[in-house]
Amino acid sequence: MATSDRWALLGRLRAGTARLVTPVTETDRKRRRITVLTIPFLILAIFGAFVPLAVMVRMSVSESNFALQGFQLRSYEVLFTSMIAYLPGVGAGMDVNPVYGLVVWNSLWFGALTTVVSVIFGIGIAHGLEKYDLPREGLLVTLISFPISLPGIVAAFMIIVWFSQTGILTNFFAWLSGANPVTIALTGQPSGSLLAIAGLFLGYLYSMIPRATFLLRGSYAEVNTDAEEAARALGATPLETFRYVTLPQVRPGIVGALILTFRTALAIFGTVLVLKALSVITFRFDQEIQVGFNLANASALATVFFVFTLLFTFLGLRYSSAEVTG
Repeated sequence: MATSDRWALLGRLRAGTARLVTPVTETDRKRRRITVLTIPFLILAIFGAFVPLAVMVRMSVSESNFALQGFQLRSYEVLFTSMIAYLPGVGAGMDVNPVYGLVVWNSLWFGALTTVVSVIFGIGIAHGLEKYDLPREGLLVTLISFPISLPGIVAAFMIIVWFSQTGILTNFFAWLSGANPVTIALTGQPSGSLLAIAGLFLGYLYSMIPRATFLLRGSYAEVNTDAEEAARALGATPLETFRYVTLPQVRPGIVGALILTFRTALAIFGTVLVLKALSVITFRFDQEIQVGFNLANASALATVFFVFTLLFTFLGLRYSSAEVTG
């Protein structure tokens, strides 16, 4: 940048700052109000997001667990080679511990599965709440939204209360079928077993379905009901009306629900730590810090998943915007 351009830029910055401090026109006053209102959020973003993220990235390349010093890429090398080694037919013969690959792929498929199921349930619940005059709808909405206020640890203990070896539903079904409660419990089973994964699956759904539901309710509130009534008047069945009239209108909301719910699935911590039914990313964070105290590996995992989630969010929002404008 030439010297004259720098001086011109500094002059514009001084003039803009002066107009913010002592506004002259109504436009200047509006800009000052917007600036004042955004300052608290900017401060929160700096200290609650940007600084921790910067420290996390720096920690992932630090050579010490106790200080941010040196530079290394071993953590990323271990992570990516492990992911490659876990792929069937690709990592054969590689002398690499595939645990990180196992953790990453488990996190992705389990998060994707619980996201899709949660959004499907959310679509049905939001459709019922918005399209039908349900009795005691206010109480129903309160019950549906209740899990949102609970941390993951509480949700996990609720699964234990209902589905453990001494759980209420476990013993009820054992009484009906004559089975041993120990063999049909969804918690306390060996990690990786189908019953244990089913218990963790229910724990995820308990936390994620309400989020998907309330995201989708906003989309349903904006649906053109006249178009639905016209389709029904022309002989369309309820399923055809939903498929060809309602679904295209709520599709951007479904995309948004998929994005935010999938991010929730990757961020659930307490439920995984309590149930420990499947080795996923949040559980591995705990193992790295408590057992191996390898902050670099844990930070590398967090950084990779942060970048993945960020790119996934931007792509999803871009698709959603295209659906709205298309």
